[in-house]
Amino acid sequence: MPSFFTAKELAGADTIPDLYKVTKHLVFSSPATLAYNSPGAEGFGVKRAGLSIPESVMLIVSPGCCGRNTSQISSMPQYKNRFFYLQMDETDLVTGRHLKSIPQAVSEIVSFLDKKPELVMICATCADALLGTDWDRVCRKAEEISQVRVRPCYMYALTREGIRPPMVHVRQSLYSLLEKRKKNSRAVNYLGFFSPVDEDFELSGYLKKAGVETIRQIGACADFEEFLQMAEANFNIVLNPECRAAADDLAGRLDLPYVELRRFYDPERIHRQYAAFSQATGIDIEDQAEYQETFDVFHAFCRDRAGIGVSIGECLNADPFELALTLSSGGLRVKEIFATVNEENLWYLKALSDISPDTQVYCNQDPSMISYEEKEGEVCLTLGKDAAYYHPKAAHVTWNRDVQPYGFAAVRSLVREMDRALQSHTAAG
Repeated sequence: MPSFFTAKELAGADTIPDLYKVTKHLVFSSPATLAYNSPGAEGFGVKRAGLSIPESVMLIVSPGCCGRNTSQISSMPQYKNRFFYLQMDETDLVTGRHLKSIPQAVSEIVSFLDKKPELVMICATCADALLGTDWDRVCRKAEEISQVRVRPCYMYALTREGIRPPMVHVRQSLYSLLEKRKKNSRAVNYLGFFSPVDEDFELSGYLKKAGVETIRQIGACADFEEFLQMAEANFNIVLNPECRAAADDLAGRLDLPYVELRRFYDPERIHRQYAAFSQATGIDIEDQAEYQETFDVFHAFCRDRAGIGVSIGECLNADPFELALTLSSGGLRVKEIFATVNEENLWYLKALSDISPDTQVYCNQDPSMISYEEKEGEVCLTLGKDAAYYHPKAAHVTWNRDVQPYGFAAVRSLVREMDRALQSHTAAG
């Protein structure tokens, strides 16, 4: 039987159980795990993230097995001639002699390309984590020889549970390229994602009404110069907590302050967050009409679908625990959550335990998940591709496209997707 804890059990636990700590047990490579933050699969793993800056290329330094899983990405048209490889052999793994070849490899890449890149990202794997490679020194040497900017990014699965996991570090590495510029009081940045936020995100409209003329984000930059112009911003708006460390660096290095917003699907939490944002920045936000519209749309859906069973995964553009609490508060029955529990989730779990104490929380990566069996008829709707894998007979909303949903617009869009999926499933059934 697959292992799980209920929301009530987790809310009352003194510490997070070892079930949710991947360093405490073997890892089950389920289809869900392979699609979640995998460097060679869907979404923005380290490799795609490292190439989010225009006019950049990447040198992957790895054993053949680690580099091979990039083939799926490199076949995409936008990544043609952007991935290069330096393969490590057994002697390299023992002695680290490959490090001497990296500066020359970078120089050869620059010479090979018709257009000189603005940046070469070096992607390292766990082999160099074990060797303790000083990548800052290696990159400095490569810069001297190639005369282009060189930065490291780490595909270190070993550090995924640490204080600076790969997706946090890659953001710091990218934004370290920004250099101090004259401030533009009418410019702000969105930090957090490697692709743009949805055009319907209402905050952009609120900012424009307040006099902000330029909103930049890394995923929408047309060229490297436009990326560098992000240093002109009056302040940053952090939309993903994994970018908090990068924002701290920019605040200290470029005197570029930031405000952090979280992605919520509860209209009330979004409304309160905008009030706090307005107070912190002095920007007047009139969101009452949009809040009321979103509140009505969300609760009308919950009323019409009251009591249906829902399963939520972690392969989606949402915090699965916040989303579970939101849907449960609206009257849906969240039967399961497939996700890794961390300290930031505990508040949601404690609140969820008061509404839906029997909600089962599984770890996608636990080996016991190989024994999971769907209970017929209990789950009508899944959110996230991993939840869909465990419940093939339910209605599915994957909700994990690259363009990022946010704010009231995201809530309304999700409601439409859920309603459409349920209607189609009913018609087909």
